[in-house]
Amino acid sequence: MKLVDEPLEWPWERAATTHGVLMDFVTDRVAAPDGTWMVRNYMDHPNSVGILALDDQGRIAIEHQYRHPVRHRLVEAPAGLCDLADEDLATTAKRELAEELGLAGEHWSVLVDMFATPGSSTQRSRIFLARGLTTVPRPEGFQLEGEEADMEVGWADLDDLVDAIFAGDVNNPVLVAGVLALKVAQSTGLDRLRPA
Repeated sequence: MKLVDEPLEWPWERAATTHGVLMDFVTDRVAAPDGTWMVRNYMDHPNSVGILALDDQGRIAIEHQYRHPVRHRLVEAPAGLCDLADEDLATTAKRELAEELGLAGEHWSVLVDMFATPGSSTQRSRIFLARGLTTVPRPEGFQLEGEEADMEVGWADLDDLVDAIFAGDVNNPVLVAGVLALKVAQSTGLDRLRPA
């Protein structure tokens, strides 16, 4: 079998849409190849980015942020929605890193792309690696709000994060996928990563 995700669209019709604050909730009727119809509910979600900011000591910038749907304060990497028109993914990642952590990266690569929850959301996430970090001011006019206003930020050793993932202590999908991808990339060579 080929190891590539294949774009494909079965016949479908929109049955209902409920508009939300950041995303819509939709119901579609989908025609299966055998001729039967299925009903599928999912979030029509903007794409997102995540950033593993790696410093010269091998540490990753992390955030502790409350997430109401799961009722947990999660260990996370900086991340954000692609919610500005005409902003490419790399620009969104750079903006999010400056907004959330006041950092900029000199060297950017793509660690991994993933569909966050493909059975229930259209959200696609690209996780970047940022290196050569420097401190920068937050963008003019940007204010931390909601959960972000209560964030704790810090640094964690990459190997400690790997251990926490395997222990089941860290569950944020962007952080988990990014950390494990970075660990593999370090063992096979960071030069294999795609340019941002």
